[in-house]
Amino acid sequence: MYKEICAKYAPNKDNLIYILHDIQDTHPQHYVSSEAVHEISEYLTLPENHIYGVLTFYSMYSTTPRGKNIIRLCESPPCYIKGSYNILRKLKTLLGVGVGETTKDGNFTLELCACLGVCGNAPVMMINDDVYGDLSEEKVEDIIDKIRGRN
Repeated sequence: MYKEICAKYAPNKDNLIYILHDIQDTHPQHYVSSEAVHEISEYLTLPENHIYGVLTFYSMYSTTPRGKNIIRLCESPPCYIKGSYNILRKLKTLLGVGVGETTKDGNFTLELCACLGVCGNAPVMMINDDVYGDLSEEKVEDIIDKIRGRN
């Protein structure tokens, strides 16, 4: 799988970010494995530690398996002032996990992010590619229930 993804791009280091995104997006657990790093290293003739440096610099990448649904809660000042700490507490309770953890069923991973760029709708979270704003604890519970198939 990794060789096929790499082959979609020219073998130059400028394509590293694109390859990493593609690999992470196609992996069922939404992460870049050590096997993938090895394949990328060989394809781009880059040292593995360089690739890990990129992976750990950007917060959107993960080197550990994550859930089917990745929840990113914004912790920027506007979101914090508007109550993101209450939303975080509610998410931890609903999911039974802490930040950076994945639910036992592999359905959700809870993460924090610096900014989602929609401060006018604070507090905000993103689940996969969907952004949810003007959050309340009740709204968060409804969103999680809907994803779980309860509504």
